[in-house]
Amino acid sequence: MAVRKFKPTTPGQRHKIIGTFEEVTARVPEKSLVVGKRSTGGRNNQGKMTMRYLGGGHKRAYRIIDFKRNKDGVPAVVKTIEYDPNRSARIALLFYADGEKRYIIAPNGLQVGAKLMSGAEAAPEVGNALPLQNIPVGTVIHNIELRPGQGAALVRSAGNFAQLTSREGGYCVIKLPSGELRKILSTCKATIGSVGNSDHGLESSGKAGRSRWLGRRPHNRGVVMNPVDHPMGGGEGRASGGHPRSRKGLYSKGLKTRAPKKQSNKYIIERRKK
Repeated sequence: MAVRKFKPTTPGQRHKIIGTFEEVTARVPEKSLVVGKRSTGGRNNQGKMTMRYLGGGHKRAYRIIDFKRNKDGVPAVVKTIEYDPNRSARIALLFYADGEKRYIIAPNGLQVGAKLMSGAEAAPEVGNALPLQNIPVGTVIHNIELRPGQGAALVRSAGNFAQLTSREGGYCVIKLPSGELRKILSTCKATIGSVGNSDHGLESSGKAGRSRWLGRRPHNRGVVMNPVDHPMGGGEGRASGGHPRSRKGLYSKGLKTRAPKKQSNKYIIERRKK
């Protein structure tokens, strides 16, 4: 995985840095694992705009990803590594021994032809999914479940990884990418390795049009609006806008919005680093 820069032959090329796609081995997705995806443009079922700065963008098809990895004991072979427009990571197509095909998020270092397995008997090798209680302490993991059988909810975007640091009774202590230390049930599954496409964070779009392709419309700041439109609007000349806050009036720099009596607080050993 790498990124490539371009010669400044046009203003759009000058700052453009994108991935090389050298790990991608197939251009057309597996038809049986693709469904249509409708775009809302930020509108609700009444046609009213509920999310600003969304709309347009290239049409996408949704690839069905197996986040549960519940085919325990059935070996699979990696057939292709593919691009997925719906996420920052790459995806891998698995052919199982019983004939079924499934997509998974491709971990770093996964090659076409690799053999993968899920379940308690699987070896702790890159791409294998197994319960946390069977993973050695200190292992780098991703695709972590919060409830057994629910499917992976944590650590799914490009380049991310967590670490299994210790065990406490029926729980494992996981260090998440944010720096948070959290207890998760030992029966929850996780996948070995870190998520692939780790150079995604180095990419730069180079022009506004590339954001439009992704369905992101121009985002104007509150400071440049009028007082009727935003709490930070108005004033003569270039006024700073006072205390940084959202359109609804909530302070946006350091205000804690997490519910103080949230049920999952007891599982968090150390909060994320500011």
